Amino acid sequence: MFDRIRLLLLGAPHDLNDPQLYHRVSLVAFLAWIGLGADGLSSSCYGPDEAFRALGSHAHLAILLAIMTAVTIFVIALSYSDVIEHFPGGGGGYLVATKLLGEKAGMVSGCALIVDYILTITVSVASGCDAVWSFLPPDWAPYKLWGQAGLLLVLVLLNLRGVKESVTILAPIFILFVATHAFAILYAVGSHFTGLPMVFHGAAADLRSSVQTIGPWAVGMILLRAYCMGGGTYTGIEAVSNGMVILREPRVQTGKKTMALMAVSLAFTAGGIILGYLLMGSAPQAGKTMNAVFLGDLFGSWTMFGLPAGKAFVILILFSEAAILFVAAQAGFLAGPRVLANMAVDSWVPRMFAQLSERLVAKDGVLLMGAAALGVLFYARGNISTLVVMYSINVFLTFSLSMLGMARQWLQKRGVDPRWKSRFALQSVGLVLCASVLGITLFEKFSQGGWFTVLITGCAVGLCFLIRKHYNKVRLEMRRLDSLMDIPLPEEKPVLEPMDKKAPTAVVMVGGFSGFGLHQILSIQKLFPYYFKNFVFLSVGVVDSGNFKGAAELQHLETQMTADLERYVAWCQAHGFQAAYRYALDTETIPELEKLCVELSREFPRAIFFSGKLIFKEEKFIHQLLHNETALALQSRLQFAGLQTIVLPIRAT
Repeated sequence: MFDRIRLLLLGAPHDLNDPQLYHRVSLVAFLAWIGLGADGLSSSCYGPDEAFRALGSHAHLAILLAIMTAVTIFVIALSYSDVIEHFPGGGGGYLVATKLLGEKAGMVSGCALIVDYILTITVSVASGCDAVWSFLPPDWAPYKLWGQAGLLLVLVLLNLRGVKESVTILAPIFILFVATHAFAILYAVGSHFTGLPMVFHGAAADLRSSVQTIGPWAVGMILLRAYCMGGGTYTGIEAVSNGMVILREPRVQTGKKTMALMAVSLAFTAGGIILGYLLMGSAPQAGKTMNAVFLGDLFGSWTMFGLPAGKAFVILILFSEAAILFVAAQAGFLAGPRVLANMAVDSWVPRMFAQLSERLVAKDGVLLMGAAALGVLFYARGNISTLVVMYSINVFLTFSLSMLGMARQWLQKRGVDPRWKSRFALQSVGLVLCASVLGITLFEKFSQGGWFTVLITGCAVGLCFLIRKHYNKVRLEMRRLDSLMDIPLPEEKPVLEPMDKKAPTAVVMVGGFSGFGLHQILSIQKLFPYYFKNFVFLSVGVVDSGNFKGAAELQHLETQMTADLERYVAWCQAHGFQAAYRYALDTETIPELEKLCVELSREFPRAIFFSGKLIFKEEKFIHQLLHNETALALQSRLQFAGLQTIVLPIRAT
């Protein structure tokens, strides 16, 4: 019953032998705009709101604020288009900082990104519910937090089904948001078109009056503060560069198209909304978002057949805002696990985060992002102002590191690439903008949630150092076994001769060709001297986030795996034993190994199965978390199936 329910909720597993598999699960530019671009576009629901509120009584500065917002969006988007061109395999800010500034800078950027994507989910869900609760009765307010938590759990389940499935389901919501907001902005401008000169003239007069009253520096600081408080507007622009691996080939062109769609739509929407606030004379109201106030001022008086059609249309637009924010949480669930997977491959976080489920999603990463987002949601009690501050800090930390790395790279290319001056200038301008927003936001909002973001990110950085230290220590200790690989092997490819299938056979589970695997063979000989006549090596090529990037990568994985297995066979044949190998590709090791072992038990009735397990002098929970328990889990399954299985202990020290 559990399996049937799981199949219903998550769908059937993908067939890794399907040559069109990667094409089927990858995203074209339009779907990528929905899945990854929704994060950036949805920020227009809360970024302009925070920025406009920060202007206070100086609403006339909204015109300059709208222009600054649009320019900043295009600068960051162009900068990340450059990142896409140089890092088409994805990884975004993490990979850029790692390759161009060093591993430690990359790890800091990666930690900031992970916290950023956790907050992407939390902010999107919280802000979406704020939009819904803007038109619900006030006595429903106590239930908002639980509504946010319930929606977050639904999104976790949806993302466990797969990337393309989750994006396709949410596409109509995205289109509704774009259409309704484009209409609202164009209608606001069009209905005030003849009065625009008066609006601009009045804003200019107010600006001159403010400069004369409080001075140019004070006016500049008010504008700069509002600009920085609206930093949430620019969040999500980097999501495309992080999620390149899920884009349809040719990836670079698809990524740049997606980035262009995101930049144009976000600049138009965010800038247009700020201008709309000014045109309608909208002012903050308790319990309502600025967008709800603006839309009410714009359409509230509409009637049709004596019915309040305007109010219904406002509710529809606010519903689309809530819905797009829920879609935007997809970026956290799509790109966050990808960053975790890249860091897992580099041993900064537990390696289980690089594993894919049978639906080809980073299941552990999705669950971690969902659980962490839920924790942050309850910590902030769903308060969007606190969450946006926490969100903006890490976003601009990553932006700054990425642009610093790219600026440094173009500076090193001076005299080599004729484009270096324009690209260096672009990255430098972006760096100054992003570093300024980061510094001012930290200074202004440190006591209002900024300290918590710094604390969480700092703890994540410290934890990554400890995990990497442990993996490096184990790797150093395991090198003593690699001396076994120095034994010369025949240069020609081993010949798989017919084997006596009734003879005693040792079936050995191995990974790549290493001293760890050879140590298992010698341990078997030590335990059962001269007993086994045959050796059969089993291996499962794990398709994870590091190698699921297309058919060519899967072919490379299979080629590498067969080459390693042939070296094991050659090693045994050089020592007078008959040997063979079997292998498979899958996203999970244990089920596929179990299947291969059951098949081999029929082919070799006197087979005994062996697997190696790394052991420590004092086993702790951290060892179970950082190292897989494949050997023990497989032993339990095989013994229940009536197959003799022995786990060979291999000391880590």
